[in-house]
Amino acid sequence: MSLTIREKADTLGTWRHTNVFLMETLARWVPTTPELEVKTLFGQHLWDLAQHADEIGKRTADLRAPLHYNRKPTAGYAEALDALAGASGTAERVAGFYDAALPDLERRYRAYLADTDHLLDQPTVRILERLVGDIARMQADRKGVAAERSDLPLTAPGWAEALSGRLSAPGGMVEPRPAGAGAEVA
Repeated sequence: MSLTIREKADTLGTWRHTNVFLMETLARWVPTTPELEVKTLFGQHLWDLAQHADEIGKRTADLRAPLHYNRKPTAGYAEALDALAGASGTAERVAGFYDAALPDLERRYRAYLADTDHLLDQPTVRILERLVGDIARMQADRKGVAAERSDLPLTAPGWAEALSGRLSAPGGMVEPRPAGAGAEVA
């Protein structure tokens, strides 16, 4: 994969949008999730996603896009994110976030890392390596809560798999900008 600077900016802008969307989703869930351990987990990971969005947003300025460039994902991907945000039960929220959304982002970050030139795209590589490490820690945090409190509803068989399928559906995640279109700022 040899992306142009513009395509890299659009990819990172889409990832930033997704991290902001997930951060805002967790922020809406914290007050409406009854289980304290899950509420705390969401709060910690909300902060991580804010850091991710900020790091990615700063990198977009290096790629000839505005600082904190934001790009909406494809319609199918956005619909899957909306489905996740609409989850009302704790099990669906936890499973959707930790078993579908985070693994999807991690897969996309790893694919980018595998396909990019690590020397020419070193700043992005360093950011994504940090984000992949954070996702692994976030997953470990979730497993820690599950181990401590096996009575909590932390899985929703079928829900995460269906959501994962929607997130990875054909059409991808990044909607390319039409030629001549500028970059919007969020």
